[in-house]
Amino acid sequence: MRTIKLGDNKLIADLLCREEGRVSAICKVSTSKTAKVRRQFLQPLTLLEVVTARTPRQTMPQLLEARLTQAYAALPFDEVKLSLGFFVAEFLVYATRDMHCETALFDFVEQSLLWLDATERGTANFHLMFMIRMSRFLGFLPDVETFREGTVFDLREGVFSSHVPLHRDFLMPEDAKKMHILMRMTPSNMHLFRLSRQDRNRIVEFCLQFYRLHIPQFGDMKSLEVLQSLFRERG
Repeated sequence: MRTIKLGDNKLIADLLCREEGRVSAICKVSTSKTAKVRRQFLQPLTLLEVVTARTPRQTMPQLLEARLTQAYAALPFDEVKLSLGFFVAEFLVYATRDMHCETALFDFVEQSLLWLDATERGTANFHLMFMIRMSRFLGFLPDVETFREGTVFDLREGVFSSHVPLHRDFLMPEDAKKMHILMRMTPSNMHLFRLSRQDRNRIVEFCLQFYRLHIPQFGDMKSLEVLQSLFRERG
């Protein structure tokens, strides 16, 4: 998901693994085609097969080998898809903090990225759909069955209600309805939801608030400004 430079040829790589969940591993990298860990393979969201090892004296495993399992056809070369990819990569850093084995979540992330890479339809709503659908695997998916016209949405409890909660973490009916619309999005239909730039920005805002309430120390999304700037330029 991300790397931290330790020297000229050494990195700490944060990985999301299917079998082990979130793993940080130290590795030596090279640009050589014969290297067991090539620097270009450790770009955000690259799909890899890896080999790690840990000795009793080591606090962090070593990344010994990294092999590309599937190359993206469009994601690294399309400006919009690449910006969405950077947003997803940063989002995963915060959302999967301290996460252990969760194969369903890994499969969801992998399938979502492959879909984003392959689709030729509009992708402006991809990050919204991704965030809300991922909450299912983290244990706080909103309860869409509780929605009624005019209800508020309790961000702490993840439910729609006809009564305003005693705390401040809730959405008024206008934004609660946006949450309900968001819950109806899927990869195959999200291009059909025509949202204004203002609506999309507002949905991002309360989705991130929702995550911050459920995941301690969820950080500020630096990639969000870049993504919003890109969509602003494109109208």
